[in-house]
Amino acid sequence: MSKRLQPGDPAPDFALPTADGEQVSLESLRGGKAVLYFYPAAMTPGCTTEACDFRDNLASLRGAGYTVLGISPDDPQKLALFREQEALTFPLLADSDHAVCEAYGAWGVKQVDGRTLTGVIRSTVVLDEEGRVEAAMYDVRATGHVAELRRTLALAGPGHRLP
Repeated sequence: MSKRLQPGDPAPDFALPTADGEQVSLESLRGGKAVLYFYPAAMTPGCTTEACDFRDNLASLRGAGYTVLGISPDDPQKLALFREQEALTFPLLADSDHAVCEAYGAWGVKQVDGRTLTGVIRSTVVLDEEGRVEAAMYDVRATGHVAELRRTLALAGPGHRLP
C-alpha cells in the first residue's frame, strides 16, 4: 500500500492529461485551492454516483475557491465519454500508470465484493494555495462523500449554517 498523506504534507508533484488531452499539473494549481478525488473506474455505478455528486455541488465548492479534479487510471477517451454521458463540468485526469494515485496514497490492496484486489482506493485529497495537503480522506464511500467533504471543509449548503 502506498503511503497516505497527512495535513501539512507537501503535495506530490504531478502532470496528467485531461479528457481533452490538455495537461494539468500541481504547478498550474498553485495559488488556488484544489480537491483531487481519486476513483477506480469511469462509468461504474459508485464512480458515477460520486462524480455526479461532485457535479451537483460544484458551484458551492468553486464559490469557496476550490477547483475540483477527478483522477482515475482510465484513458482520456473513456474519460471524455464519461464526462459527456454524465454532463460533468470539471476536469477528469487520466493516470494510466497509476503513479499519481500511488504518490497520493490512493493505490493499494482493497476488498471488493469479498475479493482482494489491488487498485484505486476511493480517496480525496484537498490542497491549499501553496500545494500543501489541507485534508486527506481515504477509503471513502461514493454515496455521501461530498457532504462529508463539505463538513470537513466547513462549507454550508445554500441557506444552511454549519454547527
